[in-house]
Amino acid sequence: MMRNFDAVIFDMDGVITKTAVVHSLSWKKMFDEYLHFRDKKYNEPFREFSHTNDYLPYVDGRPRYKGVEAFLLSRGIHIPFGTSDDETTKETVCGLGNRKNECLNAVIQEDGVEVYESSIQLINELLSQNIKVGVATSSKNCMTILEKAGITHLFETRVDGIVSAELGLKGKPEPDIFTTAADNLGATYSRSVVIEDAVSGVQAGHKGHFGLTLGVAREKNVQELKSNGADLVVEDLSEISIKDIDDWFATKK
Repeated sequence: MMRNFDAVIFDMDGVITKTAVVHSLSWKKMFDEYLHFRDKKYNEPFREFSHTNDYLPYVDGRPRYKGVEAFLLSRGIHIPFGTSDDETTKETVCGLGNRKNECLNAVIQEDGVEVYESSIQLINELLSQNIKVGVATSSKNCMTILEKAGITHLFETRVDGIVSAELGLKGKPEPDIFTTAADNLGATYSRSVVIEDAVSGVQAGHKGHFGLTLGVAREKNVQELKSNGADLVVEDLSEISIKDIDDWFATKK
């Protein structure tokens, strides 16, 4: 059966895997420890890291070091950027980012990874109809997470934080990871779907001129996703079918 679209590119954390919460908690642990440190060392009153006011606007969906940088700037904190091999004890953007990653990996190794079953079901249905599927994420832990969840075989291409660093790709809200994934799949952007739960992610899908940018409002943030570039928004992928996606593309012809 001929379809009106050829490929779907999924974000990972919060779309396929239930790791967005783990990321948020790992960021909070690291930043709260650092903000307490600044309180003692620089006499800056401690103000805790908030999921709603800090994680979602400054960190969610961005490459790790960009997230650190954006949050610190929002608090007027300026520290050296450092390098990616900085020790976790070093007071640099990279040092803090590496400290967060250490927290995240400890949780993943101990607790494993849960998936959204509705997302896996949609992926399997897409594959059964010969629609290409890829994963694109800012995370450098993508391969570890996919392996822990036992779902690496579902994706024809993977463009993650490691690939981005190797290729010099810009992070979200720029569309580089999604356009690269589409290129790897041999799919045109206008006949491809991007599925994202982060504001920076739907902004990237919109900037990349994809045929459909589908927002997943895990944070009950339907309007925010729509106003930042999502063409359609659902709260879970069980709410949308391949036919719904196909009909969307048909109406654009």
